[in-house]
Formats: sequence, C-alpha cells, structure tokens
Amino acid sequence: MTLQLRAINKRFGERQVLHQLDLDVANGECVALLGASGCGKSTALRLIAGLDHPDQGSIRINGAEMVDVPAERRRVGMVFQSYALFPHLNVWDNLELGLRMRGGSAAARDERIRGVLEVLQLSGESRQRPSQLSGGQRQRVALARALLRDPLVYLLDEPMSNLDAQLREDLRPQLRRLMIGGEQPVVYVTHDQQEAMALADRIAVMREGRIEQIGTPRELYLQPASTYVAQFIGRPQMNLLPARDGVITGIRPDDLRLDPAGSPCTILSREWFGANQMLLVRCDRGDLRLVCPGETAIEAEPHISWPSACEHRFDAVSGRRLPSDRLPSD
Repeated sequence: MTLQLRAINKRFGERQVLHQLDLDVANGECVALLGASGCGKSTALRLIAGLDHPDQGSIRINGAEMVDVPAERRRVGMVFQSYALFPHLNVWDNLELGLRMRGGSAAARDERIRGVLEVLQLSGESRQRPSQLSGGQRQRVALARALLRDPLVYLLDEPMSNLDAQLREDLRPQLRRLMIGGEQPVVYVTHDQQEAMALADRIAVMREGRIEQIGTPRELYLQPASTYVAQFIGRPQMNLLPARDGVITGIRPDDLRLDPAGSPCTILSREWFGANQMLLVRCDRGDLRLVCPGETAIEAEPHISWPSACEHRFDAVSGRRLPSDRLPSD
C-alpha cells in the first residue's frame, strides 16, 4: 500500500473528530471518503496533507512516516473546494509559482505548463486572472496545479461541489483520465454519493469519525453493513420498514413492483427522473418509494409486492446487517 493510515485520533477541543481511523490506498486506486458534514472526512484529508497534526496514529506514504514531516515536503497534490488560486496572478503565473519555488530551468517550466494547459483545454486562458474565468475553468486550473507537483498522493477535497450538475458531469472524465487510475493513490472527499460511485474504486462511508463500511460501490449497494450505509448509498434511498421481531427490513425502490396480487396502497406523490418515475406510496407497512419505467400506466390505487430475496435485514437496536443464519423465520 502506498498510503497507509493507522489508528488515527484527532480532537478539536472537547470534540473528538476521528476515532482510531485505519485506511489503506493502493497505487492507482481512488478511495472516496463519503459522509455527511462533520463526519471527519475533510479532517482526515488535512492530516494526510500535513495541514493538521494527528493526536495519535501513523501516516505513511511509500512506507515513510509522515506525521512529523512538514506539509511542503510531503509531495501531495491537493485540490480544494475553493480553488485556492491567487486572485492577483493570471493562470500561467498561478501555475508557475509552485514550479519556480521547486527550482529548475525556465524552459523546463514553460514546457510543462504549456503541456498541462493544452491537456486541460486552458491554453487560451493562460493570461486571464481567476476572476475572469468560469467556475469550471478555475477548477481545471486547480487540477493543473496539482498535476504539476508530480505528487506521490492526490488529495481532492470536495473539488466539484461549487459547480453546477452539468459542469460536474463534464469534468468527471477529465478528472478520471488525469488523476485516477495512474501511479498515485487518490483520496477523494465528497458528500455526493453519486460522484463517489462514479469515480471511486472503493468508498469509505464515514460516520462520526469512524469508517462505517468500506468497499466497492457495488458491494456497498448490494450488501450495506448497516441501515446508515443502506440509506446513504443509492438514490432514491432504500426503504426501511418498521421493525418486526427486532428486525428492520430494507428494500430498494427499484426492487418494488406493481402487482395486482400485492398489497393495496395509495399514491402520495410522483416524481419524474427522465426514463423513470418514482412513486411515494402508503401501504400497511408504511410509506415506500417505488421506481418504475416512465411509461408505466399507474392505477389510482395500485398494488405492490417485492421478492423476498431482495430484502435486506438489519438488527433493530444496532442497525447492523444481520447474517442470513441469524434471520428469524417468517
């Protein structure tokens, strides 16, 4: 593993933000830290970058301990949510500043800057200041600056949260091509589960300073370890039925089906998602979300059912997933 965190604890005042955090990220792997605001994901990134110092624990890059290494010597390429560009410098000077501080000839700097500007389609904006650029262009400049550092690790902190949905979709392929799947490990912090599932090889779902579950997007979707992960991964979120015999049953909206022989229900609302529609219905088990093709004809009082094989079972007290051998008989 190129990046390794072991037993990381971090406290700010009376509040402990990270609890015994362990994380491994391999060469060429992108791991997304996903979670709600305040879960500790950005703090973990800042500790890796050296912008904050852990109270306890180990941070290793290529086997070398980094805890006491200053941020400027860690060779990390960090992209911030706020772009962090110098407003009084144009694009070229923003990029050249870091290269000049690291030495090398002017000719070599110019060649590298021209190359990265061409790749990111920013050649025509090299003399523009940040205030003259769009949000997408400013974020590409921030990506260019990270690329020019030749980092051992890429760290991205909500890099596209300030962009609209269309710009995020446009930038994802460039981000994947330039940073993800190369030689360096990538840690990507986001609260957007769709973004995490689109970009990451593995996702670490964080909750109150701990990793609730880590796995591939498919693993987290098909085998959520808890009700928290079950509702955090997947949109629309999983339906959780009221507990019976100490067990909460979860069912994905796209696993529900219209069935004349099923349970009667009442439509509360309907939303359209392009080719699909989502119904919020009320039946004897509670309010449920159901996804079906947009052209499906819906009766005024439909009936629904779902295959028992699609059910997820969780302990009603702990919220943890129950193994099949502990499930009560129906």
